[in-house]
Amino acid sequence: MTMLQSRITCGSGFDRGFARDILVRAALSQRRATGRLWRLLLHVVLVALLAFAGAVHAQAIEPLPFQNHAQEVRFQNLTRQLRCLVCQNESLADSNAELARDLRLEVFKLMQQGQTDAQIKQYLVARYSSFVLYNPPLKPGTWLLWFGPALILLAGAGVVLLTVRKRRRGDAAIEAPTDNGDDW
Repeated sequence: MTMLQSRITCGSGFDRGFARDILVRAALSQRRATGRLWRLLLHVVLVALLAFAGAVHAQAIEPLPFQNHAQEVRFQNLTRQLRCLVCQNESLADSNAELARDLRLEVFKLMQQGQTDAQIKQYLVARYSSFVLYNPPLKPGTWLLWFGPALILLAGAGVVLLTVRKRRRGDAAIEAPTDNGDDW
């Protein structure tokens, strides 16, 4: 039986096998289109989630009732000099941690009581150690912190210098071959 004989045509001359092929292709095309639509929808949802992910964590710092602008500037400068104990790499002014909020409020209350910046820092150091200061004081316990990077830089420069000197000595020790004319 040949291919032509297997395709039976109806009275109007319409090929049933051809119609079946068209229907199968249309169904596959519809599935692909539906799959593309779902992928597009998924991409849109993921982009929207990524775009608004930062907004979830962004929280405004509650305003404090400052007496004047000078007091507000003093508060901002003081909280930039203090470290968030939770984040450890952010200042108290930049952190959104609960402890940072509490410490900002504590600093504000101490300022309202009339304490100076030095007294406020001393109070916080007594309570949380000198780690709360963003720039710790220069004392024997912090010498390595202050001078460690410079010492490491000097040690690295010393190693480079010694390596260069050794190479120069090694190059000078290798003599150029002399030509006596006795080539064998």
